[in-house]
Amino acid sequence: MTDPDDGAALPDASPDTPFDVLTMGRIGVDLYPLQAGVPLADVEQFGKFLGGSATNVAVAAARLGLRSAVISRTGHDAFGDYVHRTLRDLGVDDRWVTPVPGLPTPVTFCEIFPPDDFPLYFYRQPKAPDLVIRPGELDLDAVAAARVFWMTGTGLCEEPSRTATLTALAHRARAGLTVFDLDWRPMFWHEENAGRAPTAGPGDPADVPVRHELGPDGARPYYVEALRHATVAVGNLDEVEVATGEREPLAAARALLAAGVEVAVVKQGPKGVLAMTADGQRAEVPPLPVRVLNGLGAGDAFGGALCHGLLAGWDLERTMRYANAAGAIVAGRLECSSAMPTPAEVETAVTEGSVR
Repeated sequence: MTDPDDGAALPDASPDTPFDVLTMGRIGVDLYPLQAGVPLADVEQFGKFLGGSATNVAVAAARLGLRSAVISRTGHDAFGDYVHRTLRDLGVDDRWVTPVPGLPTPVTFCEIFPPDDFPLYFYRQPKAPDLVIRPGELDLDAVAAARVFWMTGTGLCEEPSRTATLTALAHRARAGLTVFDLDWRPMFWHEENAGRAPTAGPGDPADVPVRHELGPDGARPYYVEALRHATVAVGNLDEVEVATGEREPLAAARALLAAGVEVAVVKQGPKGVLAMTADGQRAEVPPLPVRVLNGLGAGDAFGGALCHGLLAGWDLERTMRYANAAGAIVAGRLECSSAMPTPAEVETAVTEGSVR
């Protein structure tokens, strides 16, 4: 196969070779409007793309020359077939992406109002297949052997995914680089109680499951447990606050380090990124100038590039500059997964200090 700089699939490797990056979490189909600045109700044309944050990180890593795979689940449907085909086309191993009969592959719509308003609409009912990852189905040897294992906060929001994620972390036992993408999506965190729904009519059942948002305080214990097993934590200001109760970037980074990680990365939006290590290194890197088209995939591009820099053994500032550049490139493109940059594109952006 051709060079990854050309955007093609990576060369095959032995099935027993540990993966450079193994991610676990969301997968699905993104349906993004081909018209910017138009409300979803008025959009007439959409583009179809592979989606899901953990999946996008695996794609980003593959585009940068790393051997990557994703652990997730889809529906047994046409969109599931599309996911498998696209993963392979983008150079990501799909052996641990399995179907869940009776559940549809998730679909996500967005609206595009540059430079900073990109509402998301998740269709993940009655339950997303990627939350039906079960502990007994995990290839724990592969999880332990991967050079980077990447998991997300969304994977902790519901069973059986929560137990599966914590099982994978415990088995890995902080081997290699274990990255916790704090990935806070409040609409995914809820609990169900029996009771009469507020909108129930006279002919409706008296007792129906009522979903209550769990909120940051309800989610935080699971974040704390996952941090015990992670060596790297990465999140934006909202996400670090969920994980630690701290929103001020420096305090949040210190709290993440105190929770047990060795590298804490706090993304500050227009103020750039702050990174700190347990041995005292610190880097603050401003964002690269870019004309934003769709900011939704920037964090996932950042994640794939972060893995690349960490595995290369770069110093903290060089890694952050590289990851920032990858994120900026994708922010200037419509799609997420297929927009992930090549090494040559990232190096050019770092050298020039901006995105063309």
